[in-house]
Amino acid sequence: MKDRISTTTALMMAALLALTLAGCGKDREKVLRERTLASETISSIGVNAYLWRAALNTLDFLPMAQVDSAGGVIISDWYVNPADPQERAKVTVYIVDKSLRADAVKVNVFKQVLKNGEWADSAGGLDSEKTIADAILIEARRLRLAQVSKED
Repeated sequence: MKDRISTTTALMMAALLALTLAGCGKDREKVLRERTLASETISSIGVNAYLWRAALNTLDFLPMAQVDSAGGVIISDWYVNPADPQERAKVTVYIVDKSLRADAVKVNVFKQVLKNGEWADSAGGLDSEKTIADAILIEARRLRLAQVSKED
């Protein structure tokens, strides 16, 4: 009798599992899409975690003045490139969205040049801003793909 109950229970569970899996086949695309969207909006720190980590990774060579994960703000201190000691730069990154999107990253670069022993503001930060933003986005996508491949 005990074997019969176990067999019946096992058959019922198998049938229930088969029905569940059959229903999942139709919605597999939907489940994958929802999981992908969820992985793009990881934000336990107040902003998109991939963009935040990518920004920190990209700017890791700079001295930091302020880092606020809740507000999504990274402000570097002045950095003097050893190859060009007559120029220095300061970078501010704003992560403004919880989604992994290109418009969720704002970068400002402030440059100064040394003239007559004093630092003076210099133009030309726009190319640097785009380059840094692109580097952050590429790193964020790399981090996200690494995480998604771990989950599969």
